[in-house]
Amino acid sequence: MIVQIITPEKCLYKGDATSVTVPSQMGPFTMLEHHAAIVAILEKGKVLITDNNSEQHEFTIKGGFCEQHHNEIIICAEL
Repeated sequence: MIVQIITPEKCLYKGDATSVTVPSQMGPFTMLEHHAAIVAILEKGKVLITDNNSEQHEFTIKGGFCEQHHNEIIICAEL
């Protein structure tokens, strides 16, 4: 699936991933391929991305929101 992390200043990450874990208001959750469509408000915490090479990427955010739809995840975050 394709993942983008966007801030008001720049694009932090854009690439393929096998899983993405985000810190939502209801607690952290992980999105995998073919996850149901979702929009969630994010809280302060860590976004963890596992790419197609099994490498982990970690980003600390102050908040934001994410949308997952048709194997594309867009995270709009404040750092």
